[in-house]
This record gives sequence, structure tokens and C-alpha cells, in this order.
Amino acid sequence: MGDIFSETKWRFQSGSILTKLLYINVGLFILIRLAALLCSLFNYSPEFFLSWLQFPSSPVGFLHRPWTVITYMFTHYDFLHILFNMLWLYWFGKLFLTFFNEKQLGGLYILGGVAGALFFMLAYNIFPYFRTVAAGSMLMGASASVMAIVFAVSFYRKDMEIGILFLGNVKLIYLAIFSFIIDLLAVTSSNAGGHIAHIGGALLGIWFANRISRGKDLTAPINRLIDFFVNLFKRKPRMTVTVNPGMRETDDQYHERKQQENQNLDAILDKIKESGYESLTSDEKRQLFDASRK
Repeated sequence: MGDIFSETKWRFQSGSILTKLLYINVGLFILIRLAALLCSLFNYSPEFFLSWLQFPSSPVGFLHRPWTVITYMFTHYDFLHILFNMLWLYWFGKLFLTFFNEKQLGGLYILGGVAGALFFMLAYNIFPYFRTVAAGSMLMGASASVMAIVFAVSFYRKDMEIGILFLGNVKLIYLAIFSFIIDLLAVTSSNAGGHIAHIGGALLGIWFANRISRGKDLTAPINRLIDFFVNLFKRKPRMTVTVNPGMRETDDQYHERKQQENQNLDAILDKIKESGYESLTSDEKRQLFDASRK
């Protein structure tokens, strides 16, 4: 069991931002379902804790739970909901990374989710159609974030085609426009909030594509903010390295040791690619685990 957790931790830490987003969404989904099972055993509704993760349509509710503008975009409860969201995130996230960098993917995921939440709140508090449900409606799921990524790629490379079963090659932008129309026509359906959030994420993705084509990166401010908070909690590097008590390394010794450690780690990673994680010796697994903690 320890090996499974060590390998999962290593894959998460060494993976791309796309991998991290997938892991976070799936990991939180599993925790939510386990918590829901526990609630059911004690005759509590899952809403007992889900309301602390979902984004409320009520501005007053949001003021009481402001963190939900972030948590909602990683929260799923139904299996099919997370399955389709993660498939779209994986496919279009890979496409996105062929044109843009990982920070832009992470930043756009957050901005798309925020845009979807704002559109959801505004629509539910502006249009009389939603008046009877505006006070208690909630939003959850990565759909708005994923739509931002889909539309960013589609409008940045309008000539790109993808193969679709039974239809052949279809331009990506046509697929995006078709999904936008579906969402627009469904804003009075039973899942009105989700479709409205999709539209918000899609428009943010189009805006990103338009600005990036002109040399302006919409994700730069949010990524600077993320870097600021990450650096706050990052462990500070030690100024000196002690090999044995009372004994310090010289700069040359330190660089030589680090070079050897990196060579050993590269050899271990190559071995995993060729033969799998289980082929590692206990000492190699220990080295890999130690490296993942640094």
C-alpha cells in the first residue's frame, strides 16, 4: 500500500499541470463519495458538506463562503459528470499544451471557472425566470473551466480539424460553436445553471484566444498571484549542507553529490519507463521517494 501512495505522489509531483488537475479532480471526487457514504450511514444528506464546496447563486451565500468560487470547479458528485469533464479536459488540455505553456493552462482553468461562476450568479439574480430558485441554487463541476480551454484552442486555431466517428474530419471551431448553441438553447432546462456556466467559460476562452493573438496573456495576473501563494508555503532551501555532525561540504563536493543524485534519479526513471515501478529495488524506491519529498 505504501508503494502505491509513493508512486501516486511521485506521478502527481512529476506530472504536468494537466496531470495535476486530473489528479485533484478525481482525488476530491473519491473523497466526496466516501464522505457521502459515511453521511448516509448516519442518516445525513450529502448536502451536509457539499454546500461548503459548491458555488451559491445567492450573493449573500457567496459572502459567507467566498472560497467556493475556487472549490466548486474541482467538485463532482455523479460519476458520469466527472467522467465526461475529465475526458474533455484531457483531450483538449493536450491540444492546448501544443500551443501554450502549462502555466497558461492552469491559469485559464481557474479564470474559466471564475467566469462561469459569475455568469451563473448574474443570470440567476437578473432574469425573472430564475427568481423562485435563485436563493438556493448551487453550482459544481469543472465544466466552465474545461469550456474555457476548449474555446481557447478552437478560436486560436480556427483551421484545426479533428476526426469524429461517423462524421470524419470536422473543424474544431464548428464543434465549439455547436456546443455553444446547445448550451444557449438549454439555459431554461433542469440544468440551467450548468449551461450558463458553460457559456461564461466559453466566452472567457474566446477572449483569451483573442488577446493572446495580440500578444496579451490574460492568465499572467492570476499566475503571478498563484506563484505568490506557492512561494509563501514553499520550504526555504538550506544555506549549508551537513554530511556528518561538525563536518561541512565544500561547494565542489556539494555540486558533485547533487550531480550524482540526479544521475541516479534519471537511471531510476528510465528503469520505470522500461520495466515498470515494480521492477525497482527497495533502495531505488527509497531514493525515488526521498527525491519526491525535496
